[in-house]
Amino acid sequence: MSSSSSDEVDEALEEIVDQVVDNFIHSMVDVQANKPKRRVYIERDRERGHNQLCNDYFKENPTYQPEMFMRHFRMNKPLFLRIVDRLSSEGPYFQQRRNAHGRYGLSALQKCTAAIRMLAYGQSGDTYDEYLRLGESTARLCLENFTNGIIQLFGDEYLRRPTPDDLQRLLDVGEVRGFPGMIGNIDCMHWEWKNCPTAWKGQYTRGSGKPTIVLEAVASQNLWIWHAFFGLPGTLNDINVLDRSPVFDDILQGRAPKVKFKVNNHTYRMAYYLTDGIYPNWSTFIQSIPLPQGPKAELFAERQESTRKDVERAFGVLQSRFAIVKNPALQWDKEKIGRIMRTCVILHNMIVENERGGYTQIDTSEFESGESSRSSEVQRTTSFNIGNMLGIRNKVRDSEKHDRLKADLVENVWQKFGNVDE
Repeated sequence: MSSSSSDEVDEALEEIVDQVVDNFIHSMVDVQANKPKRRVYIERDRERGHNQLCNDYFKENPTYQPEMFMRHFRMNKPLFLRIVDRLSSEGPYFQQRRNAHGRYGLSALQKCTAAIRMLAYGQSGDTYDEYLRLGESTARLCLENFTNGIIQLFGDEYLRRPTPDDLQRLLDVGEVRGFPGMIGNIDCMHWEWKNCPTAWKGQYTRGSGKPTIVLEAVASQNLWIWHAFFGLPGTLNDINVLDRSPVFDDILQGRAPKVKFKVNNHTYRMAYYLTDGIYPNWSTFIQSIPLPQGPKAELFAERQESTRKDVERAFGVLQSRFAIVKNPALQWDKEKIGRIMRTCVILHNMIVENERGGYTQIDTSEFESGESSRSSEVQRTTSFNIGNMLGIRNKVRDSEKHDRLKADLVENVWQKFGNVDE
């Protein structure tokens, strides 16, 4: 009996010891599992990246000449430095500071170059790690702060509504091209969204089978984008987008400058856009003639379709300058995608303004001597009475005035260009 009882005591002690050991092991495993993992630090020698960038592009005799700078940065050096100076002076993220060891962080040139390269080439954040000496997460953070800074600092100026002076220039150009009262061309562009959430794919996918987001834009002859409305699902066509667009808000609310123009001895007081055939027959839209019959209709269709290509050219130039809006969007957050599109449009307009002298300009010198020769003019006084919003809306959508204006424009184009080939 004594040996039997001692064996039971030994077994009990062993069970207790095993239980204690198991509990200790499990507790240590849980602690290690819950312990936050520190990110591996890589010494990238960021000073060498800054020096290499300056030697290549920004010193007195750089390795790459201005032509190569424009090719790599999509803009000339003075414009890029202007952007960097504004961001570094007014954006805390782009100000170079010392860390706790007294070592300087990434320079504003490195951060802005990383953002511009991602916009220009549409590549991932770690593509320029070896050259600019910054990691992928840092590059994405640079892009996010860059887009926020561009929209905040330059959005009001380069994505503004046309001022009365802007409208008068647009009207003069339209009159020279045979379309008095025309202030631009409107159309939509689709941007593929590669990482669209699965729950949203049905809402954003149309005939192509890939989810897209729509950009509605108004562009003028010099490729300036005057209106950009982005964010609607790709299943919507141009008419559905128009129903949700703020393009006519200023007119409906009485904030837009008044316009008066004369075509074929008839006076009109509502400017219009050139469009493709999907848009409705409103007084503010002029489409081509699908099956023109006779020389007048054929000439009008030819002139309207060639002039309406301004917005298509603007889309093409925007995508060629910034491949990020040509390639499928890789972001998950729709708001970030929207900020990227707005940033690209703002930068596009800044480049258009900077390179305006190099574009083929429409000669409007005949209107500079006085306003008597103009058939289109902007009235400098604006009305802020929004009580008659329904009446203004009916004028915008007046189909009878659309038909009369289109007939007058057909006659005007024939009188202006009909005898050129004879």
